[in-house]
Amino acid sequence: MKFTNSNVASIAMGGLSRVCRYFLDARNALQVSPVILMAFVVFYTLLFTNQTFWHIASDIFADDLFAKFGIIAALYFLNLAVFSVFCLPGIVKPFCIFILLLCSITSYYMDTLGVFVDREMIQNVMVTTVTESKHLVTFSFLGHVAIYGLIPSIAVLTVRLKKLKPVFAFGAPFLASIIYFCICLTLLAADFKTYASIIRERRDFMASYQPGAPIVNSFRYAAMIGKTINTVMMPLGEDAIKGANYNEKQNPTLTVLVIGETARSQNFSLNGYDRDTNPMLSQWSILNFGNVSSCGTSTAVSLPCMFSRLPRKEYSFEAGVTQQNLLDVIAYAGFDVEWWENNTGHKGIADRVKSRDFSGSESSDYCRKGECDDGIFIPALKNFAANIAKDTVLILHQIGSHGPAYHLRYPPESERFSPACKAADFQTCSTEEIVNAYDNTIAYTDAVLSETISVLNAQDQLTTALVYISDHGESLGENGLYLHGAPYFLAPEYQTKVPMIVWLSEAFKSEFKLNDVCMKSLTQSELSHDNFFHSVLGLLNISTTVRDERLNIFSECSN
Repeated sequence: MKFTNSNVASIAMGGLSRVCRYFLDARNALQVSPVILMAFVVFYTLLFTNQTFWHIASDIFADDLFAKFGIIAALYFLNLAVFSVFCLPGIVKPFCIFILLLCSITSYYMDTLGVFVDREMIQNVMVTTVTESKHLVTFSFLGHVAIYGLIPSIAVLTVRLKKLKPVFAFGAPFLASIIYFCICLTLLAADFKTYASIIRERRDFMASYQPGAPIVNSFRYAAMIGKTINTVMMPLGEDAIKGANYNEKQNPTLTVLVIGETARSQNFSLNGYDRDTNPMLSQWSILNFGNVSSCGTSTAVSLPCMFSRLPRKEYSFEAGVTQQNLLDVIAYAGFDVEWWENNTGHKGIADRVKSRDFSGSESSDYCRKGECDDGIFIPALKNFAANIAKDTVLILHQIGSHGPAYHLRYPPESERFSPACKAADFQTCSTEEIVNAYDNTIAYTDAVLSETISVLNAQDQLTTALVYISDHGESLGENGLYLHGAPYFLAPEYQTKVPMIVWLSEAFKSEFKLNDVCMKSLTQSELSHDNFFHSVLGLLNISTTVRDERLNIFSECSN
């Protein structure tokens, strides 16, 4: 037979036609009920999107495989019991696709970065910005979602569902739900004491389960927000007044509160780190507090908590929104208060004071790729300080060491440690490169703080002071964890130990009668964000009934 172009095309089209007919015949022959489809989808997510969960389970049940598979089977049937109510015509496929995509997304962050999707993480997602979130959408993330989410979703779309009579179509899911629930209870009852103990003591076990953790915590977040919709914020510290020494002062006071981002104490050479990440600050006479714990492991929690009067153990989102914060108390005392932003927002803290956003600036000196480094504050501070005529508190909210794009947090010419990771996708970088990039952010923060102090020190017409404290720390791959946001009960000290630095001009120490030797003796004290609210009020000598001297670290050093 002589092959021509037309013959080849005809054969190819005939082959393609037969393949399509075969596929359609197979699709028509393979029909499943909605309940069976759901069972397969949940089984798939259990096997392929729960790497961390299986790892934790293997650790917990290393010597008892029966108990391990018993509780995992119980969770499987519990999932089915809950999800079976969605096994209705027209609903089951969209719901299955939602579960597949959800698990593919959350499992990436759980299994790759060690990020637990708890209520606080849901809160972080809800208040994040495009600038912040874009760095988390990497090629490896998209590949993971495509393999574990999109491809199975396409398979679900191609499945042909059995046509059932209405009584079975609507009755079977609810009957299946009851049966699954009974199976779940039976499995748990087989060793209930052991399972109850594990769930109570190893909270990471259930916190790592997909899709249970993200779904449950989404409902918890919604409930939290629902409780606070009609909350009325109560005034705080309306009785605040300045101390008597303000009557003797000739110059206005300028106190700068610098709120760091993602700076962990362990990488400050001031705290013993073997790299010189603080060459500039070490030249100043500062108070370096080396044992400070954060209120949370994410900005959405730590930032409002540290400005709240409430200690960490009493703080919650619901409690925090019922009362005003530190800035309100300072304003009641008669200070001008202003918030400067170069991060992802003040989380409602500065709603009642002046604020200025630097994060969207177009400065060619400090802004690259739509983001600005913290050096952008310096020129504005020089101009601001030159025009102050009243006692003022200025808050600088830094972008600091915010990951994963550490390389964007400092100018290229400020790179001290190399090779540094130049990507937001950690899978493309070595651990050394990630740490180098992070240490560069700490060194740049050191330079920015030093320059800020230099500006304040040059203001002979003002009495100046600076307090720096970070909101939380960061994991850089230790024990497989990256970034931050781990549940506090699981979080390593890398995420909860934060740097705190205080610089006081000689005029400030003199006018407020602060004993330098006494203050230096306190730098190794065990402190936390709980001290921040009361210590700032104490440092500024603001008298109010909401100031707790037990938490004011300067109380013993004021004459």
